[in-house]
Amino acid sequence: MEDKIGKLVEKQSQSTHKIAKLERDLELSGAEVNNLQKHIEALEAKNQTLKTANAMLGSNEYKKETKLKINSLMREIDQCIVQLSE
Repeated sequence: MEDKIGKLVEKQSQSTHKIAKLERDLELSGAEVNNLQKHIEALEAKNQTLKTANAMLGSNEYKKETKLKINSLMREIDQCIVQLSE
């Protein structure tokens, strides 16, 4: 009987250690996912910038997007001018 209890205590101890290890692994994986998500966002922003630059250099492929972006920037500048003149 005591032998069975000892084995159960040992199994519980091993399970506790496995759970702790899995929790650490999960934490590390979560941090890695966050880092990769930030990297993806940075690459998407860089890609958009390159598309805009490409369109400004004469490419017709992203011309519409570039015009929309320029118009948006012009509206922001106009709003800044209005706020500065008040």
